[in-house]
This record gives sequence, structure tokens and C-alpha cells, in this order.
Amino acid sequence: MEHRAALEDLLVRMADDALIYGHRNSEWTGLAPILEEDIAFSSIAQDKIGHALALYTLLHQLGHPKPDHMAFMRQEHQYRCCHLVELPTQDYAVALMRHALFDYAERVRYEALRESAYKPLAELANKVRGEIKYHVFHANTWLRLLGSEGTDESRARMQAALDLLMPYALGMFEPSPYDDELWRSGIFPGENAIRSRWLDDIVPVLESSGYRVPSIEALEPTVGGRRGYHTEHFQPLLDEMTIVFRLDPDAEW
Repeated sequence: MEHRAALEDLLVRMADDALIYGHRNSEWTGLAPILEEDIAFSSIAQDKIGHALALYTLLHQLGHPKPDHMAFMRQEHQYRCCHLVELPTQDYAVALMRHALFDYAERVRYEALRESAYKPLAELANKVRGEIKYHVFHANTWLRLLGSEGTDESRARMQAALDLLMPYALGMFEPSPYDDELWRSGIFPGENAIRSRWLDDIVPVLESSGYRVPSIEALEPTVGGRRGYHTEHFQPLLDEMTIVFRLDPDAEW
């Protein structure tokens, strides 16, 4: 298949992001500050893991291992998720801000992929757009409620979360060696294009919600995850996430 390596690299990045982000969101099940948010974060986690399954299925169709084995049987250095999704979020303000930063990027990414020359990916993008629309709506609601409509404390905590996370968020767009090939082939416009569109979307939303957006030019993106170099938080997450499956990978449930 033409452009196979470039396509596989893109699919693995997206699938690993969705899987790890979904796992992190699932950690709020039963622990969120209000019942409505318990349900919301659990639902978003389920959606993200569903997106990961769909992407791993596309990879399986290209000759990779079955989705469960892709998700649970690789070593740390074989995952290509960005650092943003790996971070633990014991502070709910951090969880909410990461949710906004990540899901705005997902909306831009999947909107672009609706026009992908790789038809299975374009079909998937059209299928999940409704779910991502809900995720962005949920993020917008809480940005506003805790920002421009919130208290001094809620704004301060959300601002601190934004200041902490923005370098990691910029790392979502770590360039791929295949970006030019993906753009020329019509599969994907490339990370720089997605980053630019994301900034055009997210910055006005953050500012209108009462937050001060850090100077993008002054920030150093936190990168490495796309090349298999992860934070100290990733291996413990991986150990926890894979423990049951690795006990018996051939078990039928």
C-alpha cells in the first residue's frame, strides 16, 4: 500500500492518545466532585477508548496485531502518545483544562480527517464527530462556569492549570517525519496545520472565559512521546492498565 508507513504512524499516534486519555479520564469514575461530572467523565472516557478501538482496528486491517494486543501488550517505548495525556490529574481543575485543550485539538484533527484520501479514516472521522462535539460543549461549559462566571478561587485554579498544561498541549503537535508525505497524499494536512487551526479556536475561547493565555512563542513544547520517550508517569499507568490482560492474553471474556 502506498504511504503505508506514514499512515500507520498517524494511526498509532491517534490511537495511543485516545487510549491513554480515556484511561486517565476513567480514573474520575466515582471520584468526580459532583454526580453529573462523574457520569460525564465516565462517558467521555468510554468514547475515547471506543475511538482507540476503531483506530487499532484500522491498524489491524493493515497487518498489525489485534486491537487488544496493540493496546495492552506493547512495551513503554512502543507507544506514541503525547505527554499531555499521560499526566496524572488529582486536581479537577487540571483534569478540566486538559479536557478542553485536548478535545479542541481532537475536533480540529477529526474535522480535517473527514476529507482524508484514506477512506476508512474519513469514514471514522464522520462517525465520531458527534461525540467530539459533545466533548467540546462540555469543556466549554466548565471553562465558562469556573472562569468568567466563577469565583476568584476557581479562576485562579483553572489559570494555574492552563499555565501548567500549555507546554504539554503544544506537544500534541510534535512534528512527524511523515508530515509532508501525509499532506501531499491528501491523507492528513500535517501537525503544523492542525496546531495553527487549534490555536485559532482555543485562544479566543480561553480569553472569552476569563483566562490569560500564556505567550505561545515563549513556550517550549513538551515533546518526545511521539518518539517513544515518555514521562515518569507513563510506566506506572501502563502497569495498572495492562495487568489483567497480561495475566492471560488468550482468555475469552
